[in-house]
Amino acid sequence: MILGLTRGWSLTGYFIAVILILPLIALIVQSTLPDEAVFSHLFNTVLPTYIANSLLLMLLVGLGSLLLAIPAAWVIARCDFPFRRYFQWLLLLPLAMPAYIVAYVYTDMLDYAGPVQRTLRDWFEWPSPHDYYFPAIRSLGGAAIILSLVLFPYIYLLARTAFMEQSSSLLYASRVMGCSPWRSFWRLALPMARPALAVGVALVAMETAADFATVSYFAVPTLTTAVYDTWLGYGSLTAAAKLSAIMLLVVFSMIGVERFARRKQQLFQKQSSFNEADRYVLSSTKAWIALGYCTLLLFLAFLLPFTVLCVYAIDYFNESWDTRFWQYSLNSLYIAAIVSAVCMLLSLILMFVRRVSPRKSDYLPSRLSSTGYALPGTVLAIGVLVPLTFIDFAINDVYDWLGERGPGLLLTGSVFALIFAFCVRFIAISIGSLENSYKRISPSLDMACITLGQTPLQLLWRVHLPLLRKGIFAGALLVFIESMKELPAALLLRPIGFENLATYVFQFVSDEKLEHGALAAIVIVLVGLVPLIYLNRSLEQQG
Repeated sequence: MILGLTRGWSLTGYFIAVILILPLIALIVQSTLPDEAVFSHLFNTVLPTYIANSLLLMLLVGLGSLLLAIPAAWVIARCDFPFRRYFQWLLLLPLAMPAYIVAYVYTDMLDYAGPVQRTLRDWFEWPSPHDYYFPAIRSLGGAAIILSLVLFPYIYLLARTAFMEQSSSLLYASRVMGCSPWRSFWRLALPMARPALAVGVALVAMETAADFATVSYFAVPTLTTAVYDTWLGYGSLTAAAKLSAIMLLVVFSMIGVERFARRKQQLFQKQSSFNEADRYVLSSTKAWIALGYCTLLLFLAFLLPFTVLCVYAIDYFNESWDTRFWQYSLNSLYIAAIVSAVCMLLSLILMFVRRVSPRKSDYLPSRLSSTGYALPGTVLAIGVLVPLTFIDFAINDVYDWLGERGPGLLLTGSVFALIFAFCVRFIAISIGSLENSYKRISPSLDMACITLGQTPLQLLWRVHLPLLRKGIFAGALLVFIESMKELPAALLLRPIGFENLATYVFQFVSDEKLEHGALAAIVIVLVGLVPLIYLNRSLEQQG
């Protein structure tokens, strides 16, 4: 009975999935076309450097994020020291800070003309830069440090949860066998947390591969900047598609290697409740060290850049508070609102089909639709442009055949391309939010409704929607925030004359004038703090 009722829903789910993976398909097809020797030129000259820099940057950021996150996650999950409850959520705040803004702040401070080097020259009376050595912030190493400061919360959150979920009885047993807290951490807790750490490193590496603004500002040539430069500089969409295909190969290979490395790893532990008594009570010296480390990490990754932004915003308030700021803010808000509404509607259909259909094949649409999140913004822009350009030309050809004037670039010349790209990239977030909410709804409710003669639409409207309200709100909020912050796709797909807050701020960063865009940058950061406030509630319940 359910099979017959949901066949139409199933076809709808597959139709949605095909539309959402169309950019990926188009990208692969476009990359197989000839490119008039542009790609050959890149391959023989700079492509090896692009690939090497991308891989090295992902490696350095992954290692840097691990080194920053693991100590903080361990002391907060398993130790007791002053202000621990506050730091468990404060250390997530760097996620709200765009990396290119942090890069600008530190470049302004650490460059030759910045206050740090000026102070050193005054103190030691160095007349010229040849009298001393200071590491260059605008380098691959500098980009790795900045990205590590911004992205380490991904690993911190997963590692902290993994440490807290480990059975206390195992740690007690290690102590009975004579292991110190350090040896228990190194030989027991850390290996048991490896799956969570591997997932965190994979997330950090994917975000690093997708970063455009930071490496562009630091003039570090990577595959992401290569796609952008090839498209706009050489004018070759096919060559850009080939570079995008290489990026996808790197990203998916990295995910595959991570999963292959732990394919046979199995962890069996008795689940036990974790309470305050299970924590190590640090001595005064160690407690101050833990407090100092967490404070320094928070200061460098969030407080210092945010304070500098606030100073800029106050000093240049009159220049920033203008009609452009309001117009671009409204552009960001309505684009993000449309994307979040569309993503939640499509996700609701996909997850409902997955919920009520007895066919295992109906799990496929939601999984396929989630693949867009793995596409970096520049790669996604190429994938979106290819099919939409084809459709635009087809529409104009039909108008020409009818003897009428065509509408021009109806899709690629409007905000439709931008909205479509954002939906492809961020629908995975809304699907994940609804998936978690659906797990809390008992299947017996579905059976009871079907027994009472309710149609699938009535089941969705009367039963599921009221119970999914929190998940829908959380998913829509997260998609809204990500749409406000997304930069590479917005730079490449925005219509002529269209700006949102992200592109507006990046233009100032590129022109070395972030002071004038600081107010807009603060809006982006404050909006990004909203989901962290909600996450804080769950962390306080755990800790």
